[in-house]
Amino acid sequence: MPSWVIDRYGRNEVLRFARNMALPAIRFPNEVVIKVHAASLNPIDLSMRSGYGATALNMKRDPLKLNSEENEFPLTLGRDVSGVVMECGLSVSYFKPGDEVSFKPKCLSHTEAASLPYVGLTAWSAINKVGGLNQKNCGGKRLLILGASGGVGTFAVQLGKAWGAHVTAVCSSDASTLMKELGADDVIDYKSGNLEEQLKILPLFDFILDNVGGATEKWALDLLKKWSGATYVTLVTPFLINMDRLGVADGMLQTGVTIGSKTLKHLCKGVHYRWAFFMPSGPCLDEIAELVNSGKIQPVIDQVFSFSEVPKAFLKLEYITFWLLYKNCSSPIDLLTISLYIHTRGSQICTVG
Repeated sequence: MPSWVIDRYGRNEVLRFARNMALPAIRFPNEVVIKVHAASLNPIDLSMRSGYGATALNMKRDPLKLNSEENEFPLTLGRDVSGVVMECGLSVSYFKPGDEVSFKPKCLSHTEAASLPYVGLTAWSAINKVGGLNQKNCGGKRLLILGASGGVGTFAVQLGKAWGAHVTAVCSSDASTLMKELGADDVIDYKSGNLEEQLKILPLFDFILDNVGGATEKWALDLLKKWSGATYVTLVTPFLINMDRLGVADGMLQTGVTIGSKTLKHLCKGVHYRWAFFMPSGPCLDEIAELVNSGKIQPVIDQVFSFSEVPKAFLKLEYITFWLLYKNCSSPIDLLTISLYIHTRGSQICTVG
């Protein structure tokens, strides 16, 4: 089968087109083989192309280190696909060959559907699994989405509105129209003045989703309602970087110390501080599909590329991401944090094959 792979970590030149990669084989009874019709790129794929998260992924790939001489290359990048099931493992009962997974919203094309899983499940993880909000308790709550014009942000805005929340979206002026179309109640242009001061004049919030990080974390928690269960959730964490830099054991220890100290510090001030990550979940994807089919959530795609144009898609995404990050940087020190949170921002880029 044709595939775009990398044989080492690096910049765009490491991408290689392979015409005759072996078809994937089912190794465990709970696996399926999917014929991919479309895939999407997210900013995390840029980071992973350069080796971000390699330690954790290699541990997951071979937790017992049974294949000491085997490495991850050639490695196929990408997190999101939409396609059709070709083959099922023996214990798979939910899917059958011919099904469009997972299950694809009936109203969407494969290209549109491929843009949803990673950003949708990341936003769902932050708002529902970590933040504790759902359709029953979200009505009337005040939500603030920092970095609302990215893939996770656009989904989070729509999810909050679908669940009846009042949503304030922070983005640049060129995305304000999109935010209104997605249902945001208030749209704040972070370049029209001091963002902290603009937000301080608004009523306090019940929940904040931070896709930006950096200096934002220093003041954003002051915008929460104290001693009410209000929660700040950030997607900008050092978890995988700590593991890449320090190794699995020391990296996890350092991460635990960091999140523990921050949680305790803010708990004493009457607010909850949390980290969130992408969490794979079939049942959550099914709920997302229901929201899409009911018209409450729509995919947001920046551009569509053919399969032969994958390197162009990476370059376009790289440009968008660094441009957004540069616009958000307020000092040279902020520029140093780009490598930390590049994976949380940017638009959706879809490739079709």
